Amino acid sequence: MTRYIIIGAGAVGASLAAEFERSGIAYALVGRGQQAAHIAAHGLTYRRPKETRNVRLNIHDTASPPSLAPGDILLLTVKSQDVEAATEFWAWQPVEGGGLAADLPLVTFQNGLAAEDIALRRFAHVYAASILIPARFTVTGEVVVGSEPQLGVVTVGRYPHGLDDTARTIAADLTAANYLVEARADIRRWKSAKLEHNVTNVVELFAGDREVRTKAADALVTEARRVLQAAGHDPAARSERSVDISGWRIVEGSGIERGQQSTWQSFTRGASSEVDYLNGEIVRLGRLHGVETPLNAAFQRAAAELARDGRKPGTRDIHEVARF
Repeated sequence: MTRYIIIGAGAVGASLAAEFERSGIAYALVGRGQQAAHIAAHGLTYRRPKETRNVRLNIHDTASPPSLAPGDILLLTVKSQDVEAATEFWAWQPVEGGGLAADLPLVTFQNGLAAEDIALRRFAHVYAASILIPARFTVTGEVVVGSEPQLGVVTVGRYPHGLDDTARTIAADLTAANYLVEARADIRRWKSAKLEHNVTNVVELFAGDREVRTKAADALVTEARRVLQAAGHDPAARSERSVDISGWRIVEGSGIERGQQSTWQSFTRGASSEVDYLNGEIVRLGRLHGVETPLNAAFQRAAAELARDGRKPGTRDIHEVARF
């Protein structure tokens, strides 16, 4: 029987664990710090559109991880900036009966394009997942997922390309755990399509009226698309989905508010952010392929200054970053 080792107890990881618990899918959640300690002692406060419940989870602290078995699959749900340290730690953990975790399948759930290439340095079997989920983690011990009827939309495939039985097993189990899932052989296209969307996360950090913020987001996407195409990426279109997501929606009043995506949440918690792996990824690709990226670079720099100065979202005007 497949067991999933969920590495990271934030919004994505903790909600995955809660749904695996509900569905009877074998798992172990691994977290750190106050979040892991709170969940271990008090359970997870799990807020969904029609209910809030306390869920007791099988959680371990990173300092004392669970023993690994040959049939385990690792689900990496930490933020992009933590992938290097996480893969370095987990790859060399022993597996019962001999061998190392580096020989087990590893699924990356990160935004951006860097996580998979980092993982391939240590793991032989890397699978990438692109996930759309309106989830929030800003309070210790609490996770909010504001969509229904399913939690989120997941596209998964072997990295850099291909499909196999492992990818299909992961897709089937995630479907059983109440996600809309499709397994694809062209997962890099879906990861780059998600990056086009995620470069707009940074806009949420700055104050400005909706019209200005929309213009900024549109301009960031246009610049990102130009760079991705120059770098040889072919972002997937929504019309290419084989799974019907027309009935999936974010519920008003569910606790998920517009403008509070993962980057905003990181700044709100005072944690490190993944801007360098979103806007910074576009800047990096632009420099490699001779495409100017003034807007993504400006927002990357402004976000870094916000973090350096310990300032909260909305304390700097968007016009200080660029004019629209």
